[in-house]
Amino acid sequence: MIEVNNLVKTFDKKTNVLKGISLTIHDGEKIAIIGPSGSGKSTFLRCLNCLDDPTDGQILYNGVDLVNPKVDINLYRRKMSMVFQQFNLFNNKTVIDNIMLAPLYFEKKNCKKENKTRAQVKNEIRERALQLLDKIGLAEKADVYPSKLSGGQKQRVAIVRALAMNPDVMLFDEPTSALDPEMVGEVLAVMKQLAASGMTMVIVTHEMGFAREVADRVLFIDDGIIMEEGTPQEVFENPKCARLKDFLSKVL
Repeated sequence: MIEVNNLVKTFDKKTNVLKGISLTIHDGEKIAIIGPSGSGKSTFLRCLNCLDDPTDGQILYNGVDLVNPKVDINLYRRKMSMVFQQFNLFNNKTVIDNIMLAPLYFEKKNCKKENKTRAQVKNEIRERALQLLDKIGLAEKADVYPSKLSGGQKQRVAIVRALAMNPDVMLFDEPTSALDPEMVGEVLAVMKQLAASGMTMVIVTHEMGFAREVADRVLFIDDGIIMEEGTPQEVFENPKCARLKDFLSKVL
């Protein structure tokens, strides 16, 4: 599905954050990315859908190079939804309105093509949003404002908001790092459900137990390169590089 070739990202023309990352992501694969803070993990994730423009290299999505300035990147961002560390919900909109905002923006443009009224499109999007909320146990919060939600509830809503775009790939940038420890489990449970459904997922995480349980492949990134990759069993139980061994000794 996604092929990354020699991806480089430099800030201020002197700070090399990514130093030539190459990676293939297959349809339905779950990839966990681990590593110390400042190693380039989040930058790599943001480059995947060009929230940060790569300095060099290719990001091929089903054969289309997203780095090419002629490509309509917004079209492909719809296919690669992202969940951030912070929830980024609009506090002046209810939960249901937060979820419906992006689908409404895009689908209203297709009303004439599909021979539907705007009201019909809005009702369909609302129905899907309610179904998604029900799946994560928050249907009763549809008309509540984000300020009335716990951190774990906000992050679950953020996941549903990303799912509402019917993406092919979900990108998670340390989705539990801003949560109190007791709220982490409820967010990870939703992500496990998503993984079980067959969604392609790329997850930057510090939750080693979650990575071990859910990932098909684990990448260890440090100093802007992939230092080691393999199955969870290979990475966690039989690490080869000294830097990974040192990292795991501090986090496990």
